[in-house]
Amino acid sequence: MRLTKRDKAIINDLNRFRVMDRDSVAEIHFKNLKNPVLAANNVLLRLVREGQIQRSKVFTPFVYFGPDVNMKKNSAKIGHFLAILDVYKEISQHGKVDTFLVEPKYGSKGTAEPDIFCIFRRTPFFIEVQKSIYSERQMSDKLDRYADLFHSGVIASESWQPAEKKVFPHVLILSEQRYALRTDYPFKVIQAPSFTQLLMSLKQTPASTKQKVSSGSIKIKVN
Repeated sequence: MRLTKRDKAIINDLNRFRVMDRDSVAEIHFKNLKNPVLAANNVLLRLVREGQIQRSKVFTPFVYFGPDVNMKKNSAKIGHFLAILDVYKEISQHGKVDTFLVEPKYGSKGTAEPDIFCIFRRTPFFIEVQKSIYSERQMSDKLDRYADLFHSGVIASESWQPAEKKVFPHVLILSEQRYALRTDYPFKVIQAPSFTQLLMSLKQTPASTKQKVSSGSIKIKVN
């Protein structure tokens, strides 16, 4: 059966996010319909039967994988990727997300490996979705790898870089745990429980200090 434009969009997202639960597919691709969940169920079942996508019944609701994804159907990483998907959905509630990459690679093993690279309101972010609690030493080691990435110059050659001035993304740590971190990194490190709370903190900050958040200043339009 010929794939529709929406079929292709769903498959592209399944490959991009690695895994998606049914309700997220409904929210992203069927939100304008009267019964998004029912519509999503019907389309996903058809795509599974046609061999276009994969499915795991280990979770409720079921989760789905793109054809390019090689992951065990009960992989411990599924929860991690669903958490990344939740961040995408949350950011999307506040406006268009220009770029959203899941676990982009910038070098060999040992190079900083952000959970997310995204551009939102012309502001680039590396995002760490920190569900487990790290020691402050572990978090410092993670940020030191970002410092190495900064000094490598790799990011300066990325295609999204503005022509007039090369920038390094803000490193945003999304966690309920707040870490005592150094403040001398050559990039901005921000800590917030969620992206929504980050934006709320910016809105609530007096205009004279509106750009001040966590360990440094950031520039992002919040209205």
